[in-house]
Amino acid sequence: MAVQCDLHRVPGFVPLALVCIAAWLTQPLTSPADDGLDRIRQRGTLVWGADQEGGGPFIYPDPDNPSLLTGFEVELAQLIAEHLDVKPQFSQGQWDKLPDLLDRGDIDLVLNGYEWTTNRAERYGLSIPYYIYELQLLGRVADDSLTSWDDLLKPADGRKRKVSLLGGSAAQDYVERFGGDNVDVALFEGATDAMDATELGLSGIDANVQDLPIWLFYAKGFPQLRPIGEPVGRGYYVAMARKSDQDLLRAVNEILLQALQDGRLHRIFAKYGIWNDTQMMRGLETDKSGGFVGSPDPAADGETKDAATASYQPSGGWTVIQKRGGLLVRSAGMTILLSITAMPIAVFIGLLIALARLYGPWYLGKPAAVYVEIVRGTPLVLQLYLIYFLVPKLLDIIFPGMELTINAFAAAVMGLAINYSAYEAEIYRGGIQSIPRGQMEAAISLGMSRSLALRRIIIPQATRLVLPPMTNDFIALFKDTAVCSVITVVELSKQYYIQARSAGAIVELGLLTALLYLAMSYPLSVMTNRLEKNLNQERRG
Repeated sequence: MAVQCDLHRVPGFVPLALVCIAAWLTQPLTSPADDGLDRIRQRGTLVWGADQEGGGPFIYPDPDNPSLLTGFEVELAQLIAEHLDVKPQFSQGQWDKLPDLLDRGDIDLVLNGYEWTTNRAERYGLSIPYYIYELQLLGRVADDSLTSWDDLLKPADGRKRKVSLLGGSAAQDYVERFGGDNVDVALFEGATDAMDATELGLSGIDANVQDLPIWLFYAKGFPQLRPIGEPVGRGYYVAMARKSDQDLLRAVNEILLQALQDGRLHRIFAKYGIWNDTQMMRGLETDKSGGFVGSPDPAADGETKDAATASYQPSGGWTVIQKRGGLLVRSAGMTILLSITAMPIAVFIGLLIALARLYGPWYLGKPAAVYVEIVRGTPLVLQLYLIYFLVPKLLDIIFPGMELTINAFAAAVMGLAINYSAYEAEIYRGGIQSIPRGQMEAAISLGMSRSLALRRIIIPQATRLVLPPMTNDFIALFKDTAVCSVITVVELSKQYYIQARSAGAIVELGLLTALLYLAMSYPLSVMTNRLEKNLNQERRG
């Protein structure tokens, strides 16, 4: 099943209000009075959010055709969309930011292994469980000192045991409650990263606690890990909607009940090797005559026998480059587009700020100085997050009911431009100050105004001086585009994480990604060296 990613709508930023307004005009506006389910049917699509980087068995690139997505939640979204008589539309988002995307109205439904919790139930509409998960303790095959959960509480070689966990997951909550101060935790952004670190024993990690369906799916890819003890910590994966979308939530519950009863969910889970007796304990499945279906003989279940075909199969070498390299190249195009769009804006804003500080009145110079210090003193990821998630709330207060929005690409460009404008301002300020004062005085004595002297004499000379450091910043900008994945832009580094975790080809795809970054930055490095050489020759001349 083909699933295409779209760019989410993203808020603007106050210093670039005019740009925001222009971008808003390109976006369709929705009425807050529209009912969620009616809006979905009028649109003809169900927009559901997930993070491909999380991997299987939830959602991951199809091994045979990585441009398509597969996974049991992809099929679940298809099931729900068919019930609503619309088409499913996948929307990429960072896992821990999916609820924020839901709040913004960028997506209609979250389907990505979100566990039921009381806090989420108070804030969002949560469906009935589509899967009952458990937590499995994993240890290394070669480590026979860990035989049970209780062994986690016993020191190893005079130190506390360390457990790798997916940050923000139910596994983290369970281990922190179970172990307290007797267990150290190491948090990772990816489930496979946590298992890799455990298998290799990195940073003194002794064990991993993983959602059982993830372990069942990836077990073949980690032969040096073994399950320890029985699964614990039973919980529920639920679909998540806005609290106000009650009709949508009822429709989701309706199809989940039907699919549980007629065996469609059974077949989907069995296909990915994650159907087990725990799912059967709900006792809802019936046959065509209406009779209850108990635990069937696995040998008689064709889907269950074929489950291994959908399990994790690591790949590598030329084959993985051939299948997935094109996706990395296309994502490199997004990296280039972000960079060549953001950098000119950053330079323009930086020049204006530098001029305001050097030649402007105090009521422009002081705010410009504060702007530079604030932007340079805060990380880019925080600035992007503020642009993406907080500004819409401010806009809703200022312009209630208008729901002004911009797309993710525009927000990423603004975030990069704002961040780099502070650095360009300082580069330009140094370049302008390096021009002898006598040149400005001479220009004014010849009857030029200050602004004319700046345009024709000072700025052209300063620009030649600042080109080398400005080009270095341009190279750095190529790499900083990686941060834009926090606001759903899938650029080169994000695509690498998705594909590497899906294929298990960390080295092969990592080398290709490094080569792509090198291909983008090396020409700029050559240009910088030539500029510096020419400038040095002119100065000696």
